[in-house]
Amino acid sequence: VAMGERYDCTECQESLYGHKYILKEEKPYCIKCYETLFSNTCEVCQKLISCTSKDLSYKDRHWHSDCFLCNKCSRSLVDRPFATKNEMLMCIECYSNEYSAKCHACLKNIMPGSKKMEHKGNSWHESCFTCNRCQQPIGTRSFVQKDANNYCLPCYEKQFALQCVHCKKPITTGGVNYHDQPWHKECFVCIGCKQQLAGQRFTSRDDFAYCLDCFCNLFAKKCAYCTTPISLGGSKYISFEQRQWHNDCFNCKRCCVSLVGRGFLTCKDDILCPDCGKDI
Repeated sequence: VAMGERYDCTECQESLYGHKYILKEEKPYCIKCYETLFSNTCEVCQKLISCTSKDLSYKDRHWHSDCFLCNKCSRSLVDRPFATKNEMLMCIECYSNEYSAKCHACLKNIMPGSKKMEHKGNSWHESCFTCNRCQQPIGTRSFVQKDANNYCLPCYEKQFALQCVHCKKPITTGGVNYHDQPWHKECFVCIGCKQQLAGQRFTSRDDFAYCLDCFCNLFAKKCAYCTTPISLGGSKYISFEQRQWHNDCFNCKRCCVSLVGRGFLTCKDDILCPDCGKDI
């Protein structure tokens, strides 16, 4: 400023010569006007935060250094980690005691910002969430809970899982019990066609399991007329001198009348009604 020129506060127009002032956007302000116009109000004491005081801010809120305290224990939060709950400032210790989950294993608070594992309403420190058998942290690996203990899958299989009698591998889900022995669903198949039998009707012979179709084809009695098997499961048939017929196949060879419940005659391999048998 050249000698003789005025240098005044932008707001109150008072001369700034010999006084402290602050430039904002290249405009000079006396201290009083600057604080009135631009200083923030402290959240706690509601007083302006002067130019000579440290202004601490968090999410558009402001505090004096001396007012920046834990809402619970009143310790200073300057240069300390802190957390907020319902806009209240708290040191990490008070926040943890008040709101943090407790580790299901060591019963200590899980500090804000630290990694925690959760399962069925319980929480663990990452380092405390371990397999009950090998004691290694489970992390994000698959696990099984049994009797309130957690097991990684390899340890669970070694300790608890039944072994399939067919493939000798552990059964972890969906097994089948047959003759008091455990099977994988995929391993419990028909000895003939290899289709899975779990949930299907089947029968057995000589300790081997068969679907009904395979069993009938292999072992069921065959109809003397149509030669197809007489299926299991309640199908009605006629038996005579080591031969069997489906009910629908038990007809007179000549006139085709049904002989079920009627008298009949035999001629070599044929069966005849009494009328047709007269001509023999």
